[in-house]
Amino acid sequence: MLPVATHAPPTADARADAPALTCVVPVYNEVGSIPELHSQLTAGCLACDRSYELIVIDDGSDDGSAELLDELEAADPHLIVLHFRRNFGKSPALAAGFTRARGEIVITLDGDLQDDPALIPAFVAKIDAGADLVSGYKQRRHDPLGKTLPSKFFNAVVRRVSGIPLRDFNCGFKAYRAECVREISVYGGFHRFLPVLAGNRGFRIEELVVNHRARKHGTSKYGLRRLVDGFLDLLTVLLVTRFRTRPLHFFSLPAALLGIPGFLILAYLSVIWALGEPIGTRPLLTLGVLLVITGVQLLGLGLLGELLVRTTVQPSEIYSIRGPRRTPAPSLGPSLRSSLGSSLAAQATPAIADTTPPAPTPAPPPGTQEAR
Repeated sequence: MLPVATHAPPTADARADAPALTCVVPVYNEVGSIPELHSQLTAGCLACDRSYELIVIDDGSDDGSAELLDELEAADPHLIVLHFRRNFGKSPALAAGFTRARGEIVITLDGDLQDDPALIPAFVAKIDAGADLVSGYKQRRHDPLGKTLPSKFFNAVVRRVSGIPLRDFNCGFKAYRAECVREISVYGGFHRFLPVLAGNRGFRIEELVVNHRARKHGTSKYGLRRLVDGFLDLLTVLLVTRFRTRPLHFFSLPAALLGIPGFLILAYLSVIWALGEPIGTRPLLTLGVLLVITGVQLLGLGLLGELLVRTTVQPSEIYSIRGPRRTPAPSLGPSLRSSLGSSLAAQATPAIADTTPPAPTPAPPPGTQEAR
């Protein structure tokens, strides 16, 4: 299992001139979509009326996308282009973009123009309202059945296993609060399970229906292999989230499913052997021994995992501390505002001090003494 790495928060100098919004877009062989993608991203960010930056990750494109992105970067100061030496995949591309993102809100979307950047203000509004992660839901998809049916099955399984009530885990159109991005680690194929990772940390997750558009340029980069990879990655996600600090619970269930039937088989064979019936040639004896040995080995793996957890787990992996939420102050009604203003004015008016000097004490007559 790869080590869990988190993104370090930006330094104070980096935050001083940091934009409010960052868009992270992985691109792989999308030369036909890039010009329109850039103009639509710019329009979507400008509609939010806040500072922004665009981070585009060229995932080893070989169709001229790299050269076109370099030209756009030279003409647009808001655009930052990162070039991978080869095609590493979507999760490493998002990890690279998250590491360099400086905005308090991070938007991710695919570079094939099927995600509509005009919905960026809607994502930002949900984050401003209190959500930590907003995931897009492609309610009406413009994809073939060979892509939509496996996706529905995959989403149903992930929703059931993870307990996160999202209807579309595969949608790349998402918005994150910056502190959420800094606490989750993206590698392998984890880009599909970012809501699961965030939900395990206690972040608030919401869903937004998005406008899914038909592909205009290029071809899809995903095939049936993605479904198999997705389920393997799901097992990994469960191990590093729900069972990260209690691996024995992860291995105990299969150990019990194998070990208990094996123990019952051996108990049955022991009884009939005690009654005088030979059992040495029975295949059931081999099956019982195999099941018991496998169950014991799984329990041993769980105990070994518990030992590793006690010596390697970091406190930041056990809990997550929420930062302060900046919410606007509630508006005051006219009557309450008037009475509050009068009260504050009365408190602000200084009291008039009595400046009259005290009367002098008369001196005692000469020759008299103070009575004691």
